[in-house]
Amino acid sequence: MPTIKSFEELIIWQESRKFANNVYKLTKEFPQEELYSLTSQMRRAAVSVMSNIAEGFDRRATKEFISFLVIARASISEVQNDLYLSLDLNYINNEDFKTYYNHAQKIGKLINGLITYLKSQTKSYTNTLKINEEVQYL
Repeated sequence: MPTIKSFEELIIWQESRKFANNVYKLTKEFPQEELYSLTSQMRRAAVSVMSNIAEGFDRRATKEFISFLVIARASISEVQNDLYLSLDLNYINNEDFKTYYNHAQKIGKLINGLITYLKSQTKSYTNTLKINEEVQYL
C-alpha cells in the first residue's frame, strides 16, 4: 500500500477539489444579486472542504486531523443545504441538483470513512499513514 506524503495524494482531497471547481462553474450562472450572498456562501463552503482536509493533514496529529475533517464534513453539508435553496429559487434545475448533491454525498462518505479509519488507529499520525487505497472505494 502506498505511503501518503502530501494532502494532494488523498483521493478525498482530489474529489473535494473537483467539487469546489464545479461549484464555481455552477454558481457563475446565478443572478448577479446573489454574488455576495448565496453564490459567495456556496463557494466558500466548497473551498472550505478541501482547505480543511489539507490543513488537517498537515497538522500531523490524528486528533487534529479528525477535527478538521469534522469541519470539512459540516461544510459539505452546508453546500448540500445551499443546493436545496438554489433549486427552490430556480437557480439550478433538478438534474444539476442531483448531480451536485450526489457528488457532495460521495465526499461526505469519504470524509466519514477517513474519520472512522483514523479513529481506529492507535498510533500517532505520521508520514507513514497509509490510507489512500482503503478510503478510495468507500
